[in-house]
Amino acid sequence: MQVPFFDLKAQFTTYKSEAVRAIKQVCESQLFAMGPAVAEFEENIAAYCGSKYAIAVSSGSDALLVSLMALEIKQGDEVITTPFTFFATAGAVARLGGKPVFVDVEPNSYNIDTGGIEEKVTEKTRAIIPVHLFGQLAQMKPVMEIAKRCNLAVVEDAAQAIGATQDEVKCGNFGCLGCFSFYPTKNLGGFGDGGLVTTNDKKLAEKIKLLRTHGENAKYSYKTIGGNFRLDSIQAAVLNVKLKYLDKWNEKRRQNAVLYDNIFAASEVKPPKIDSNNVSIYHQYTIAVPERDRLQKFLAENEIGSSVFYPKPLHLQDCFGKLGYKEGDLPVAERLCSEVLSLPVYPELLPGQIEYVAETVLKFYESD
Repeated sequence: MQVPFFDLKAQFTTYKSEAVRAIKQVCESQLFAMGPAVAEFEENIAAYCGSKYAIAVSSGSDALLVSLMALEIKQGDEVITTPFTFFATAGAVARLGGKPVFVDVEPNSYNIDTGGIEEKVTEKTRAIIPVHLFGQLAQMKPVMEIAKRCNLAVVEDAAQAIGATQDEVKCGNFGCLGCFSFYPTKNLGGFGDGGLVTTNDKKLAEKIKLLRTHGENAKYSYKTIGGNFRLDSIQAAVLNVKLKYLDKWNEKRRQNAVLYDNIFAASEVKPPKIDSNNVSIYHQYTIAVPERDRLQKFLAENEIGSSVFYPKPLHLQDCFGKLGYKEGDLPVAERLCSEVLSLPVYPELLPGQIEYVAETVLKFYESD
């Protein structure tokens, strides 16, 4: 049986006619940049996220960048975050001349260890970026308490977590800003790059709207230095269509995760742990296992797709070498990079496919 890691074509068939119709409407309007489809999407996604303001931007990476620009992060400022995430989180800090300061992660949730944040705060610290990894929120209560005590901004990296909740509050509503990605493989993915910033702060919303269009406040009049961070109208139109299906798709991912959990119970496979106050959207179903690389090869031989997120932590990447980190500094993140493996969990999977994947994983360890 062949089971790909994800299958965008299978999902496309469920909304194809709606998407084609929405794209056609944009083509007929010829309003491709910041057209009415973008405004409509911003209104709909703000309502979905439960945020007062939603500003559509060109990518999840740019959502992080423009958020830090709005907070005026500059040369020498320190921003605390996790080393176990995609490059864009720390990359946005470094692009503005800031210094990423890494805190180790929890061994079970894979999210930032909030107990290690405050000891990293210095007089140069300006912000914290907790990452809601693989579809579940980092524990935000302690993050916000530290931020309040130390007068720090909090930017939620929710690129992998749209629709996820903690204590019945959706991500993107805890910090002053929330950043989302609509890369095609995300739970809510476009037909190319796209991103979003959410906030409940009117001044920050206005600032980000200004920054996403080069800082232009009137035609050819520039109030500040921004960038080209606009979302294309075609992407907004597609996302508007797909947004209606998002909760259904997320629920199917949760059901798939339960099937995996039940099969892996009492085995040496460590399934993802979801904190009791979280509802995950399972952007990834990520297990921690011994002999990870050999297991991945075995799965491939059995026509099962899988992926490693992430094989090397950020603090040990060459581009951050000047920060002075060395192996052993953040041991949990370093260990996880050799143990984690993400299995197929997309909504269109059939129960038989999930059983085949899980049983093949168990078969690998039984044969050793």
